[in-house]
Amino acid sequence: QVQLVESGGGLVRPGGSLRLSCAASGFTFSSYGMRWYRQAPGKERELVAAVTSIGGIRNYARSVKGRFTISRDNAKNTVFLQMNSLKPEDTAMYFCNARSVGTGGQELDYWGQGTQVTVSS
Repeated sequence: QVQLVESGGGLVRPGGSLRLSCAASGFTFSSYGMRWYRQAPGKERELVAAVTSIGGIRNYARSVKGRFTISRDNAKNTVFLQMNSLKPEDTAMYFCNARSVGTGGQELDYWGQGTQVTVSS
């Protein structure tokens, strides 16, 4: 059974930091690219950060570049999102996503339930 379980969200003041974690199970974690998305109320889900399966390439949304860092520990089947210098506009539900391509060419795409991040004074 595939599971992605996010944790680490919460309420933080502007300028503060949070570290999100996403623990994966039920699939070969090291074969999947991992992503963090976020969705604020009334807005579309947006890609925040992505890392390749062995962690060699990382990409970020322009709005978080220089403030957020995505990393992964394949030995612990976990992906992280370190968020620094948080702003009120970072307030959203943050989702973990795992994506790969199966042997038959089909897309394999798994999602967590999300963790809420609220940045407010």
